Amino acid sequence: MDLEQYGIKMWSEEKIASFQEKLLAWYDKEKRDLPWRHSNNPYHIWVSEIMLQQTRVDTVIPYYYRFLETFPTIKSLANAKEEELLKVWEGLGYYSRVRNMQKAAQQIMGEYNGKFPDTMEEIQTLKGIGPYTAGAIASIAFNLPEPAVDGNLMRVISRLFEIGLDIGNPSNRKVFQAVAEKIISKERPGDFNQALMDLGSDIESPVTPHPEDSPVKEFSAAYLNGTMHLYPVKIPKKKPVPMKWQAFVIQNEKGQYLLEKNTYADLLSGFWHFPLIRDYTPTRKQLSLLDEIAEEVEDYPNKNIPLETQFESIYQLKIQKDKKLKGEVKHIFSHQKWEIELTKYQVQSYDEIERLTDRELRWVEAEEFYKMPFSKVQTKLWEHVSQQDENNK
Repeated sequence: MDLEQYGIKMWSEEKIASFQEKLLAWYDKEKRDLPWRHSNNPYHIWVSEIMLQQTRVDTVIPYYYRFLETFPTIKSLANAKEEELLKVWEGLGYYSRVRNMQKAAQQIMGEYNGKFPDTMEEIQTLKGIGPYTAGAIASIAFNLPEPAVDGNLMRVISRLFEIGLDIGNPSNRKVFQAVAEKIISKERPGDFNQALMDLGSDIESPVTPHPEDSPVKEFSAAYLNGTMHLYPVKIPKKKPVPMKWQAFVIQNEKGQYLLEKNTYADLLSGFWHFPLIRDYTPTRKQLSLLDEIAEEVEDYPNKNIPLETQFESIYQLKIQKDKKLKGEVKHIFSHQKWEIELTKYQVQSYDEIERLTDRELRWVEAEEFYKMPFSKVQTKLWEHVSQQDENNK
C-alpha cells in the first residue's frame, strides 16, 4: 500500500528500530501483570482476547480463571452444554462471543484434529475470529509478526503519524494495518502488540491521556506538533434506540416464579428470564425524535391491546394483577436502550404450564435461580424485585 497517498510519511529503518527498542524497554519494565501473559498457549490467549472485547480487564480476570477451570481444553469447550456455557459467561454480556467460541472449538476438533491452527490465514477461518484477534493469537502464541489492530493501536498510530482518518470507519482499518506491519518488531511481535495495547489503554487513553509520560513521545508527530487533541479522528455513532418493555413477575401458590427460556436468535437467546412483552406505546418525546419508532408503532397490529391481554393470548395462562413495582430497570445494548417496567401477578392454575404453549417455560424457586443462566437484564430485574420486596418488609 502506498501510504503517502494518505499523507503518511514512513520512518527510516533506523527510526523504526529505535522506536521498537524504546517501546519494548518500557514494556519490560512497566507491563501489567495479567494471568494470560504467563502463557503462550493459543487456547488461553484466544479466551482472554475474546473476553477482553468490550469488557474491562479487571472484570475479565475472574471470568478467565473460571472459564479455563470449567473448560480446560478446546475439546471440553467444543462438547459443553449450552446452559453450562452461558452460566460460566453470565454477566460478561455480548453472548454471541461465547457461542462463536464453541463453534470455533468444534471447527478445531473437526478440521484441525484438535490442534489450534498456527497460521494467520487458518486462524481467521475460525468462527468469531477477525483480523485483530487473529493477529493477537498469531503474534503472542506463535511469535508471528502480525499486528493486532484494535482501537488502542489505531489511537496510538494516528497520533504517531497524525493520520486524519476516522478510526470508527472499518474501511480505514487497512491503512492502520499497513502502518503497523511496517513498524512491528519481527523478533518480539507479541510483546510489541501488547506494549501498544498498554500504551493506548493508559498513557494515551481516550479519556485522560498523559502523553508527556509516553516512552515514545519523541516519535509522536501529534505530541511534537501540539495536535494530540485532534487525534484520533472518530465520528460519533448513532445513539441507541430506546425500547419499552413490560416484565411479568408471576408467582404461583407455591411462591415459585415463572421463567421463560428464550429460544429465539436475538439478544437474550438461550437465557432464562421473566416473560417480557414489548410495549409499543412510546412517549410523545420519543415519537418526535425517532421516526423509525413512530413507523414501527404504526405498523404493529397489537398496539392498542392491553399488555395483560397480549400475555394471556401468547402464553395461554390466566393471570391476576398484584401490583406494579416502583421505578424501572434500564439496560443499554450497543444499538438499543431498554426501559423495563415490572408488574407482579398471581396465577391459580399452573400444573400444565409446559403444555399450554410452545414456549419453554418453567416454575422455579427463587433459591434455585443461581443454577439458571441469566442475562445481565434478568439479573437486574431480579435485583429490582428483591430490593422492593426487602423495602416492603
